[in-house]
Amino acid sequence: MDEAAVAAREALIAECRATLSALPADSAFSHVTAARLLGLPMSYAMEEDARLHVMRPIANNRVRLPGIAGHRALHARHVIDVEGVPVVGLADTWVDLGEMVGRGKPVGLDELVVLGDACATRLDSRTPLMQSCLRRNRPRGKRTLLEAYEEIRVGSASPRESLARLVLTRGGLPEPRLNEPIYASWDRTVLLGVGDLVWRVPAVDGTVVKVVGEYQGELYHSDEDQRTADGHRRGGLEADGWDVQEIWNADLNGSLSRRDTLQRFADALHVPHEALRPADVEARFFSRHAIDVAIQRQMLRSARA
Repeated sequence: MDEAAVAAREALIAECRATLSALPADSAFSHVTAARLLGLPMSYAMEEDARLHVMRPIANNRVRLPGIAGHRALHARHVIDVEGVPVVGLADTWVDLGEMVGRGKPVGLDELVVLGDACATRLDSRTPLMQSCLRRNRPRGKRTLLEAYEEIRVGSASPRESLARLVLTRGGLPEPRLNEPIYASWDRTVLLGVGDLVWRVPAVDGTVVKVVGEYQGELYHSDEDQRTADGHRRGGLEADGWDVQEIWNADLNGSLSRRDTLQRFADALHVPHEALRPADVEARFFSRHAIDVAIQRQMLRSARA
């Protein structure tokens, strides 16, 4: 977390502490506020919501104070202490953010996958996310939550790593291992590095195709010392038969860049281009269900016209 992010989080904690005295004792910070306090990745749209989100049991009145978005919970949430502030826990926060899915709202399918990756990695399992979802009776955004759950994986270290994986797997490539230690083939005690996305794919000739996808964040990996360290690590991996493919932010932005990235990794993995699904690499905000409903409504409007 960079200095600006640390300062923003400290300011938020101070604001929440100051607000606690005006809140009922059974209150807990939730939704976007909980996501911030828990250090979860935030989209630009989520960041724009500067309100404090506060939740109470449904039997009690909603909190109505300036600058506060009050919520009432039918089902109990797991509440944890974050530096003296009561906060809805990881799994329940992920499900709560399903309420903020939809047209004109800040959370979409890909955001729920990225958030789910972060939660599942910290919980070392995605099961708590499903358990939290199933404990509730028809939670808002349930279809999008369940669709996102299908693509959530344990092990992602950053939002852009998650998005890179989505581009490549949706496009037809096999699932990679995430942030896996890679040891030298000639000495299993020698660590060559930890790969963001790691593939070991059997080839038709009996060999194994070994590919590492490395997401290179502009802020961290543009530093000269870091570039030197990256070069040494890359050299060690390549000397041991690994094909190291870098992924930069520009590789994930825009249709053409995403398709080029998919084809580049397909070539590295010896996957024929005709087996790819390049149309599926686009960013997804709406669930399949939401898209199907929109298509049906459009067809009905066209039939009535």
